[in-house]
Amino acid sequence: MADEDKDLLDALVRKRVSLVSTVSALTAKALKLAQAISGVDMDILRLELEISRNAPSTQLVQELHESQENAARMRAAHDDCLEEIAAAEEEVADVDRQIAVARQD
Repeated sequence: MADEDKDLLDALVRKRVSLVSTVSALTAKALKLAQAISGVDMDILRLELEISRNAPSTQLVQELHESQENAARMRAAHDDCLEEIAAAEEEVADVDRQIAVARQD
């Protein structure tokens, strides 16, 4: 393997490591968001139960709506994060193909 080919392969491997790090960070972010969504969902269930057991107060209804809006924002952020993960994984696959070609040369 010529020096130029080794340099290219080294650059591709470094790029792959960086991309895998990005995928890992995004996956951690997605897991944190999923955990936060679960927490907000528990709050929503608690508020709904409290409202159903008692006469609904303005404060409880407002808290419920705020929690539902918060959950919707978190779900949107989670969906965005999953899309970012998919895009980063596609980049990793592309670099893997480039590495395979570089190793054949």
